[in-house]
Amino acid sequence: MRFVWALAGMLLLITGTTALLGAAGLGLLTGHADPGGGFTARVETVRTPGHAVVVADLDALLRQEMPFARAGQARLRLDARTPDGPAFVGLAPTDEVRRWLAGAPHAVVQRMALARGPLPVRLEHRTPAAGTPPTVPAAPAAETFWVRAGAGVLEWSPEDLTGQPLSLVLMHPDGRGDLVLDLRAELRAGWISPATWGSLTGGILLVVLAALVLLRPVRPREVVFVVEPDQVPVLAGRLGVSSLSGLGIPPSPRTVPERQLVSVAGATRAAIAPVPRPETLADLPAPDHPLRPPAPPS
Repeated sequence: MRFVWALAGMLLLITGTTALLGAAGLGLLTGHADPGGGFTARVETVRTPGHAVVVADLDALLRQEMPFARAGQARLRLDARTPDGPAFVGLAPTDEVRRWLAGAPHAVVQRMALARGPLPVRLEHRTPAAGTPPTVPAAPAAETFWVRAGAGVLEWSPEDLTGQPLSLVLMHPDGRGDLVLDLRAELRAGWISPATWGSLTGGILLVVLAALVLLRPVRPREVVFVVEPDQVPVLAGRLGVSSLSGLGIPPSPRTVPERQLVSVAGATRAAIAPVPRPETLADLPAPDHPLRPPAPPS
């Protein structure tokens, strides 16, 4: 049973310590947020001779590179500018974007890794397939398949990306080529503060509970021997007890009479009255002198 309690205490301690470390990490992360609670990062300059920069599946990219940005209470904001002014930014179904840009050269974002400083972006430049007549996309704002669109700024939440694959498209407002983009991304994660306090509170409670389990006092076990009076010396010898004076044991079991003579007033003869036998060692009378165990046989 002691092993079970020790194991439970160690598991509570490990879990509580992990929760406290998580709270510390979230607290350090919160220290890097701006006064409004957002996390802002600049993306390295994106250049392509094509007409557009496309994230083929925005939710898949976030799942691969920034899974914490897909939490339910998170909101993302993308600011995009060209040397001439705000860029067009839009979200549209992936199939629609693929058909629309099939005849136009463009670049597809393969990866955007988290790093200190500007976030690096890896692009794959694509040209129209053989036999496909080249086309120049018209002004993107005139298309009707956009789920969400903006001039220079676009905001969305993870709920906006569920249901179907959506592509993120960045272009010149007039659709011309030789695209140069200056990007800045912002994440507002409303779940960080509740998660930090919840992890801190839970970790403290688990550590305190683990301390109570591991440091609880152990009750000593009491062993009570109930033996016949004539077996006491033998038991004392086997236990290595040199003196039984404190136990209330008489000098010898033979001195404990089972019967004694009792004189009865007014009677002409003595009667033999039975004396009850003690049930435990505590019921025995106090000794006159200590009892020593019998000497071992030679």
